[in-house]
Amino acid sequence: MKRRTFLDYSLKGSAAMALSGGLLSCQSKQQAPTAFIDRLLPAPKNGGFRDDNYWIWGSSVIKGEDGKYHMFASRWSKDVGFGNWVSNSEVVRAVSDTPAGPYTFQEVVLPPRGPEFFDGMCTHNPRIIKYKDKYLLYHFGNTYDFPMPTKENPNMTEEQWAHAWMNKRVGLAISDSVFGPWERAERPVIDPRPGHWDASITSNPAPAVDPKTGKILLMYKSSTDGLIPPLLLGVTTADSPRGEYKRLSEEPVFRFETEDNNRIDVEDPYIWWAGDHYEAIIKDRSGEICGEEGGGIHVWSPNGVDWNLFENVKAYTRNILWEDGTRTRQNHFERPFLLIEDGQPTHLFAAVGEGPKAWDFENTWNMVIPLKTT
Repeated sequence: MKRRTFLDYSLKGSAAMALSGGLLSCQSKQQAPTAFIDRLLPAPKNGGFRDDNYWIWGSSVIKGEDGKYHMFASRWSKDVGFGNWVSNSEVVRAVSDTPAGPYTFQEVVLPPRGPEFFDGMCTHNPRIIKYKDKYLLYHFGNTYDFPMPTKENPNMTEEQWAHAWMNKRVGLAISDSVFGPWERAERPVIDPRPGHWDASITSNPAPAVDPKTGKILLMYKSSTDGLIPPLLLGVTTADSPRGEYKRLSEEPVFRFETEDNNRIDVEDPYIWWAGDHYEAIIKDRSGEICGEEGGGIHVWSPNGVDWNLFENVKAYTRNILWEDGTRTRQNHFERPFLLIEDGQPTHLFAAVGEGPKAWDFENTWNMVIPLKTT
């Protein structure tokens, strides 16, 4: 099994292009791993994190100083609709004795703090990592100038929803302990750039630490014009958590769209350091890359900028095998996250939901799939 570059990819036009920098020269001589999807084990039905009174979304798990597993996740009350994540989400912490869970709610970690802050009205999609003796809780947040929706008045106008969405910015909170307190940044980690590919927002941060240099690699999502595809990913680096995050490229690091189809794109990366290179799993929105809409792809990079597809590119599927032998196809499988222990991925987490069709949910929760270790 061999790795392949984007230039080997079969799509035509710009889909066969990636960031300039000589991807063909970046191929590693290391052997490619077993197809990531083949590492997925049956999922426990009582695993992960649920709360029937809340919509539960994007999770991130870390082993705390107490030896327990702490999940940082998004939640918002079912008194308002699922689409109100953009206005009502907050980041919470839940805990379990084991990686698989079930996780029990503990506290709200990043509550609303006022419209004068860039992330003062909503916090969402957290990513927790350990950096030296600090816990870093990346997330995105927004602010808006209308009342937060409530059970009595749950609806927003289209203009209000779009206003909140366009104010999404990557934020950071830092703590000495997984239990807090958390010092929240006063400014976004990285802002949009008018006139560039990332002119609209910055959101869905994916951090990793290079153990050789101590530098932080941070990938983020944006687009040229709001919700209009393609959604694109950029990459930044910083010497320290509070340091300036500098873009490593003026252009996005993945391009799959063609002249005829701008909906071939990816989002929601999870990045980790795999010994001598970076690897990532990423959601394939259209399914044109891995063969399944909303499935995942597995990629690698020598430097965090030049990314390549693995030959066996599929990382995960929405068709879930449970421990009792049953199978279900999840409405969505979002915000993939890997728990890394002793340098190896051991559990895959994702936000999933039940409902009659895409984005029409009755319940959502964070599920977990144990992985075979090599």
